[in-house]
Amino acid sequence: MSAFDRLKLHSHATDAMRALAGVEDILAQSTLDPLLRHLIKLRASQINGCAFCVTMHLAEAREDAESEERLDHLVVWREVALFSAAERAALAWTEALTRLDAPADLGRLHEALSRHFGEAETATLTTAIGMINLWNRLMVASHRDQPRLAA
Repeated sequence: MSAFDRLKLHSHATDAMRALAGVEDILAQSTLDPLLRHLIKLRASQINGCAFCVTMHLAEAREDAESEERLDHLVVWREVALFSAAERAALAWTEALTRLDAPADLGRLHEALSRHFGEAETATLTTAIGMINLWNRLMVASHRDQPRLAA
């Protein structure tokens, strides 16, 4: 068994993996800005320590022309002026829904989010956050890591 695919989810949970990929296809077709989707997926993956997902979402963000400066500073997004008010609200929402052990004022965060996103976009954003958290857990459980660089 490969150390990089301990559970072989794509082989043994084929229908479930296909269904999850279908949800991702639906989210990709939404009106949510693709660069924002990359930021929330990358931020949740950083928090969850999913090297596979961090590597994948960095590559996807770069393909869609996200700036290296913003990618480099995403981990400290609160400390820099590189992100819009809407992105900051979405990132705060992402962190609150990813770090469930850290109590957050979801009412206040939702209010901030609603200043920038309609109900449908907020629902899509929330679903995307839930999905990336699920993917992070599945990839960590199956030991899907980024390949180690040779010394």
